Amino acid sequence: MVRKMASKFHFKTLRTLSVSVWLLARRLVPPSFRVSGWLILDLAVVLGALFGAASIGAEAGVPSLDALTPLTVVTLLIGTAVIFTSQGLYRSVIRYMGQQAVWDLVKAVSFSTLTLAAAIFFTDADLPATAALVYWLLLFVGVGGSRLISRAWHQSSAYADARRVIIYGAGESGRQLLNALNQGTDYRVVAFIDDNPSLHETVINGRLVLGSDDLPSLVQEHAVRQVLLAIPSASQERRRAIINSLGGLPVRVRTIPKISELISGNSIVNQIQDVDLDDLLGREPVPPHPELIDRCITDKVVMVTGAGGSIGSELCRQILASSPKELILLDISEFALYSVDREIKSICQRQGLRFPVVTLLGSVRDEQRLESIFRIFSVDTVYHAAAYKHVPMVEYNVAEGVANNVHGTWSAAWAAHRADVDTFVLVSTDKAVRPTNVMGASKRFAELILQGLSQIETQTRFCIVRFGNVLGSSGSVIPLFREQISSGGPVTVTHPEVSRYFMSIREAAQLVLQAGALGTGGDVFVLDMGEPVRITELAERMIRLSGYDIERDNMFGEHIDIEYIGLRPGEKLHEELLLGTSVTGTGHPMIMRAEEESFDFDFIEDAAHRLLRACAEMDLNDVTSIFTEHVLGFSGHEPRHDYVWVKQGRVGKRVRKMPEAENVTPIRPELVGPRQSTRRPAD
Repeated sequence: MVRKMASKFHFKTLRTLSVSVWLLARRLVPPSFRVSGWLILDLAVVLGALFGAASIGAEAGVPSLDALTPLTVVTLLIGTAVIFTSQGLYRSVIRYMGQQAVWDLVKAVSFSTLTLAAAIFFTDADLPATAALVYWLLLFVGVGGSRLISRAWHQSSAYADARRVIIYGAGESGRQLLNALNQGTDYRVVAFIDDNPSLHETVINGRLVLGSDDLPSLVQEHAVRQVLLAIPSASQERRRAIINSLGGLPVRVRTIPKISELISGNSIVNQIQDVDLDDLLGREPVPPHPELIDRCITDKVVMVTGAGGSIGSELCRQILASSPKELILLDISEFALYSVDREIKSICQRQGLRFPVVTLLGSVRDEQRLESIFRIFSVDTVYHAAAYKHVPMVEYNVAEGVANNVHGTWSAAWAAHRADVDTFVLVSTDKAVRPTNVMGASKRFAELILQGLSQIETQTRFCIVRFGNVLGSSGSVIPLFREQISSGGPVTVTHPEVSRYFMSIREAAQLVLQAGALGTGGDVFVLDMGEPVRITELAERMIRLSGYDIERDNMFGEHIDIEYIGLRPGEKLHEELLLGTSVTGTGHPMIMRAEEESFDFDFIEDAAHRLLRACAEMDLNDVTSIFTEHVLGFSGHEPRHDYVWVKQGRVGKRVRKMPEAENVTPIRPELVGPRQSTRRPAD
């Protein structure tokens, strides 16, 4: 074993030294000298081909070289030098020689052969009848062979430090990928793997095609570090099966874009990327129903709040395909709004979409501005995605989180009611079901607000869509895990048994748009998230797909540890999607309608006003008690993590009731006076 390692080290040292000498020579020798060198070599090949043509086929006993006159030789050398230069043989980059370079060589050798024929004719040289044909063959082999040898040397030198990869898929896409990789020096393709037995043991561009059973031995023998999936037309189920089969190998799994992205022109074959987040899920996404998506969007003015966020921006992308009359993006973050505005307008320009895209800065807590926007733009449909959704962050900032999620929903919904918006859809979360944290409680309270508003006389159809985590969203574990893996670990998981529902962000947005068309008023729609995923298993899969292992005896000695850090403030081990068991179908296989208890409008309006005032007075005990009173399953929570609350030393203490704050913005201005009727005010 030691002798084998020593021989490998000796070989690598010699190769590295030779490559260094060659690179130094290229730096020191000017390009004009290198061209001259190739010209001199080619002329030497011309002489060899000429003497070979004179010798082959000559009569026995007749000296072959005596038939060559100095004028014949000089004429041929000068003519060939001019021809080779004019045909661009010295302009081609040797390492990137392709089919065009071969045709240039064929033409140059043919013209040189014609020059030889003319020289023989005018100088009366006594050469064999087959001299021209033999000369053409010898010259083509000699000049072409010298370039192939040089190209092979270039490639062996450039590939010395290239990453060795295997292409999974020997179809047209795999071949295109091989050709693309051959143009660079970053990757060295070792072999193809394909599931089609008829392709096994065949050769594509010098690479052997083998079956998947040969993968482990290839990885070990050639020290392969990456497997590139070139199967763009494969189904999601087939892709997932292949990825799972590669999970036990110490290789990083990457892929070319899917066939839909290639057909749309958004991607090309050689755009190698990490495995799609959809492939990490355990089920096949259900195709959307276009008629449901179009119902609330096509030829309507659509507004998305929180448009710069993960869900909001994906909603905007999906809305584009249904050709709204006008798309309005609202967000409080200037940079987020700027980013999504650039992306959406770029998509519109690329796809030839002509409808206006309006970007508005503003807060969803500004009811007057929202109502003004709804009226001025005659908004038909609102998708309310603006919210604080990060559980620990809201635990650290209780008052602001509650005010944003509750007051923001109230202001947006009440403004939509006053402006006669047709449809208002609240994007909710599974954390609203029997919440153990303030964020989940605030989202459930927001749901109650919409259920209450649906009980009064209104032209607006309110509905709620509740789902779990989306892969790749801001605050999701997926970007965190990728960042930790790229930095060498460890990957941090809160608890060995923690699990979450997951759905791709694209599918979640499509289902939100479809659910909005199914509502009749006050509906709570729950998306079928499939089976919950253990976060530890997700982390292990991502580690292995990145070419690492969690075992320390990895064959390459590279591993990444998983570190358990404990549940964060407000987190649960397992999430739920339903408060009860009463659910009905909707006609869509992925959307269910939950039958859940709600409060009448007067009751929830009064509770919302009390909640907002408690936030303004920074009375977190009162906030908690209001949630405990109105949100099913929320009990025993203490505000122990809010930074301001802790800094004031108020943890575990009841707050003395202070005079009513003067800087409180009431949910509705008329609430500071006598209570008004819950009917919609006349305009």
